[in-house]
Amino acid sequence: MNLHEYQAKELLKRYNVPTQEGIAVDNSDEAVKAYKQIASDTGSKFVVVKAQIHAGGRGKGRMKEVPDQSGVAVVKSADDVERVAKNILGHTLVTIQTGAAGKKVNKLLVAQDMYYDGPSERKEFYLSVLLDRAKKQNVIMYSTEGGMDIEEVAHSTPEKIYKEWVHPNMPLLPFQARNIAFNFGLSGTAFKNMVKFVTNLYNAYVGLDCSMLEINPLFKSADDKIIAVDCKMNLDDNALIRHHDLADMRDKSEEDPTEVEAGEHNLNYVKLDGNVGCMVNGAGLAMATMDMIKLAGGEPANFLDVGGSANAQTVEAGFRIIMKDPNVKAILINIFGGIVRCDRVAAGVIEAYKNMGTINIPIIVRLQGTNAEVAKDLIVNSGLKVQSAILLSEAAELVQKAVNAH
Repeated sequence: MNLHEYQAKELLKRYNVPTQEGIAVDNSDEAVKAYKQIASDTGSKFVVVKAQIHAGGRGKGRMKEVPDQSGVAVVKSADDVERVAKNILGHTLVTIQTGAAGKKVNKLLVAQDMYYDGPSERKEFYLSVLLDRAKKQNVIMYSTEGGMDIEEVAHSTPEKIYKEWVHPNMPLLPFQARNIAFNFGLSGTAFKNMVKFVTNLYNAYVGLDCSMLEINPLFKSADDKIIAVDCKMNLDDNALIRHHDLADMRDKSEEDPTEVEAGEHNLNYVKLDGNVGCMVNGAGLAMATMDMIKLAGGEPANFLDVGGSANAQTVEAGFRIIMKDPNVKAILINIFGGIVRCDRVAAGVIEAYKNMGTINIPIIVRLQGTNAEVAKDLIVNSGLKVQSAILLSEAAELVQKAVNAH
């Protein structure tokens, strides 16, 4: 589960990780009030206004409706804050990570300006914590070249990216935190503050069950404070049962509506860019089905696993979700009846047909396993225009023919 910057920073404070202070707002009036409060607290007329979306590259991104406006702006007056807020809120921000469609901005973070000292005194670093699956350990990745172009640094000068691995059954050891501060080129108070920062950040990563925690930029001020100016935090969905308060932070407006709907029906669904809708039981079988579609010359439009407890209602829900994709030209249903009975899936297909009315998209059904013959008889006797297949390769070829003829 992804979190917004303002949410992630609030969580970091629980672990004594210093962060850039800010106020999240929903409209321009609130933005002006936040500006006045921050200006009063800090004594500075400068603040930073940041669009809150689940995507990076906001500083270089542009508002689709106001091309001259980026997703992050430094302003120095209440009038500027009001203008920028109106340019961003309710509009679509397009960044390198959102794609051409962009994301609608529903919330802003009005934050204190951290760049109050001279350029020679401040430094920007990059630091993230995530799981290295190859080594089966957590890894802290960091670089002295923090800021908006970290991707280019990783591509062009990978030697500037350092890594520190931490065994999942062990805490971050003191010598490891010191090693990170040393590689950042710090000394004195800044060195000590960085050691504390990294240690507390790693504790936050473990304590919150994060799957990824990224600080970019990680800022060193002129007075040697170490501060998280930005934060990207992803939580492990499987661990949310331990964090009911964190589950409430989910922003469904940032997610694909069909994926949200699928989750409400306990369906595992991921939208793709192809033209063949897939409905399968079991993640492994779903991947094999998608491979067969590719080998036959087609392109999967989605990953949809109905699970082992599928019934007529969940199958119908899956149908409706697939049909919402205008790119779908054919649907392949591939069920291996083990835990789930094939006749139950067949009943769901028939029920979905009846409830949804006319379906002009070709449907190919492959049912094998428990009650497969019963399921086949149900479909044959239903009078529906559904093609049946025995082999998976045969089903994939039928799908491709249907797509070409559509």
